[in-house]
Amino acid sequence: MNTLPLQGVRIGFAMAASHCNLHRAVATLKELVAAGATVTPIVSQSILHVSTRFGTPEHWRREIEAATTEPILTAIPEVEPSGPKHWFDVVAVVPCTGNTLAKIANAINDSAVTMAVKAQLRQGNPVLLGITSNDLLGMNANNLGKLLSSRSIYFIPFGQDDPINKPRSLDAHLEQTVPSIQAALQHQQIQPILMSWVGSETSH
Repeated sequence: MNTLPLQGVRIGFAMAASHCNLHRAVATLKELVAAGATVTPIVSQSILHVSTRFGTPEHWRREIEAATTEPILTAIPEVEPSGPKHWFDVVAVVPCTGNTLAKIANAINDSAVTMAVKAQLRQGNPVLLGITSNDLLGMNANNLGKLLSSRSIYFIPFGQDDPINKPRSLDAHLEQTVPSIQAALQHQQIQPILMSWVGSETSH
């Protein structure tokens, strides 16, 4: 009998405020649920309080609530018990902005998203990052390098999405999220970690 690829896996799905990528993040959340995972959304305050041309807070709340039956976590005190109480098998940060990546790299804990990462790493459990930022090959490159060599932190494969017009930009291939989680659960980095964006489209 075939089982779903993530049957029974408990995922903390932490969404940083890359508003232009929220549609991709919600689609990924739905994919994880369809793969059999129990997915708890952990959401940046900005997503649920700031309107942009990509959608209102009410729109994104409806989209997230429609994708999973688990409650949305938005505050540090709500997320802090997740580490010691072993709520999650893996925490996936999708999208992981350059700002969030820099905070993780420098142990800055000021949001539900970074709290979820800190709590997970406290137990030595895997964290998976789906990076998207226009400066990851610029001023933020040192933070990326630090996390690439950090224990228990893994990456969804990524590449330069627009090397001519945005030469410092990197974006994750979110279609690789399920196998990336499967590898992270084994404390392994899926390979190859670098994938071309030639012929693909993205926006951030």
